[in-house]
Amino acid sequence: MNRGLFLRELRSNAMALLVWTAVITFLTTATMSLYGIFLENNAKILAMVSILPEGALQFKGVSDINDLFSVLGFYSANNVIYMLVLGSIYSIVLSSNILLKEEYGRTAEFLLSWPVTRGQVFFSKLAVVVINIVAINLIITVAGYISLETCKKEPYNIDAFLIMSLYTLLLHLFFAGLGLFISVLVRKPRPVTTLSVALVMVLYFIFTISNITPDLSWAGYVSPYKFIDLDVVNPAYRIEPVNALYLTICPFLLIFISRRIYLRKDIYL
Repeated sequence: MNRGLFLRELRSNAMALLVWTAVITFLTTATMSLYGIFLENNAKILAMVSILPEGALQFKGVSDINDLFSVLGFYSANNVIYMLVLGSIYSIVLSSNILLKEEYGRTAEFLLSWPVTRGQVFFSKLAVVVINIVAINLIITVAGYISLETCKKEPYNIDAFLIMSLYTLLLHLFFAGLGLFISVLVRKPRPVTTLSVALVMVLYFIFTISNITPDLSWAGYVSPYKFIDLDVVNPAYRIEPVNALYLTICPFLLIFISRRIYLRKDIYL
């Protein structure tokens, strides 16, 4: 890893990190501020929610309607779109463009003029991706914990909250690896933001359909979201070894393959 290049990339991506962190944190805390109102109208809420298909609740990690009235169940069900989907979009957009931006920005010649190897370039940029993803997850987790402590009416399982946060981090690292893999496959120097965002949404859509439609439950295994357990109110909630292995090994493989391709790839000046 090259220190100069690492610091340069860290600075250039700092603003995006701050914006994404602020947006997700605001949405999460704003949603949790409604928890008290939600409890006050529990009878009306139960009547409305009870008419929804069971799968519509399960895809948000709710196995029982009553789980929504616990502070942790409410947090999980209502913030899944912010923590998992928006966080995944940030991760894949960051990683998919960080290796390509010198090419489509016509600054690759300047980068290659530095006394650095291709391997140093790759690992410097990878380090920035990992640090940014860890940072945004850490801040979101702290904000989530403060929200839970502020809004809780009764004790909740802190271990379950931390496990869900770990799942979220692993999912974001998965999409970071996928973004790097996409970027090294691109032959012409151009941004791949649209493709990256579309891929996240398609995978989330597949996951949703597989939960709502029992006959298509097998299709969910195409999506990494299938390996995220959100049933945090379940007393048996824990880290599933298969899920953890999938979300750990896949990013490593994608990063390893991406590096091999990047070392041999033609760089457009």
